[in-house]
Amino acid sequence: MKKICIIGGCGHVGLPLGLVLSDVGFDVTLLDINKDSINKINNGIVPFQEEGAEELLNKNLNKTLFVTDNSDVVKDQDVVVFITGTPVDEHHNPKIHEVMNVLDKYIHLLHKEQLIILRSTIYPGTTEIIEQKLQKCFNAQPKLAFCPERILQGKGIEEIRNLPQIVSAVNDNARSEAENLFSKVTSKIVHLKPIEAELSKLMLNTWRYLEFAIANQFYMMVEDKGLDFYKIYNAMSEDYPRAKNYCRPGLAAGPCLFKDTMQLSAFYRNQFFLGQSAMLVNEGLPNFLVGQLEKKLGSLKNKKVAILGMTFKANNDDIRESLSFKIKKELEFKLAEVLPSDPYLKDSYKLEDVLSDCDALILGVPHKEYLDLKIDKPYVDCWNIWK
Repeated sequence: MKKICIIGGCGHVGLPLGLVLSDVGFDVTLLDINKDSINKINNGIVPFQEEGAEELLNKNLNKTLFVTDNSDVVKDQDVVVFITGTPVDEHHNPKIHEVMNVLDKYIHLLHKEQLIILRSTIYPGTTEIIEQKLQKCFNAQPKLAFCPERILQGKGIEEIRNLPQIVSAVNDNARSEAENLFSKVTSKIVHLKPIEAELSKLMLNTWRYLEFAIANQFYMMVEDKGLDFYKIYNAMSEDYPRAKNYCRPGLAAGPCLFKDTMQLSAFYRNQFFLGQSAMLVNEGLPNFLVGQLEKKLGSLKNKKVAILGMTFKANNDDIRESLSFKIKKELEFKLAEVLPSDPYLKDSYKLEDVLSDCDALILGVPHKEYLDLKIDKPYVDCWNIWK
């Protein structure tokens, strides 16, 4: 069975993939520089919330799944998977050099017989640039594939197994090997050219970001006029099939949606006006929510305001790019005393304490622990779970 090394393998994208591949019998090594995550995984501890991960880790650790920070293992692999996404800079331009820097760190350990798979999200055209770089290094055509992940945070294992896998590659050999690999874990393979696959991932995340934006724009429009958005929303959607997929308002956060929308905008020479407008709406919602609370209290100065939910999505422990922290900064700018609370984070106030001490609340994320709360203080809840 093939030996697979996943570079960046202890993170939210790499670990679920490694667990699934090791569970079907591949010899998988997770290579990472995060020593804390390495130690946890080697001790049978999953470093973040991922459904089904603990069971697979305990089943396969040190049998078909290994974890290390020793990069020399790359040399002995049949398949090398790079989990390296493309971030954006302060001007919302893609930082392609960060992807290239990771490749440069390991390129001397790679060879032409290996299948090299790019995972995560990359800017359109990156696969071609890496192909040229590898071709120059190997003095031969590399076996290079781009196979984007499309998993939902916390449900990666389930979705790797059940969702179609997009496979793109620079030549037939790479495409065939990548298809054979992923066909062991999922039943359907979809083929695209590399630039098509790169765009597909960006367009999927951007579509979701736009869905949130229109819902959030309507929410702010209606609530700003002193009306009840959800009364209108419920009337629109009740037993009306064409509104069944209408997105509800909420904080559109996390490590992907915003940055991928900005990458798509950069790809289209910053002429993607829908994407830029969506950014203004979604990034403006935290300020609007603080403004709603300010209207109720008259002033936020010296008020104790609790934020319930600091992660970027419900029932999860991931705080990456969470907009609850933007709410916190805006409240502090208004001279409020902020009491952040989250049952999934260690360093936050306890729920019972903030409910007792605060003057008002803002719901950041609708964790299941908040659903049945009876709130008797002024609050703002754009998710509408307390009505």
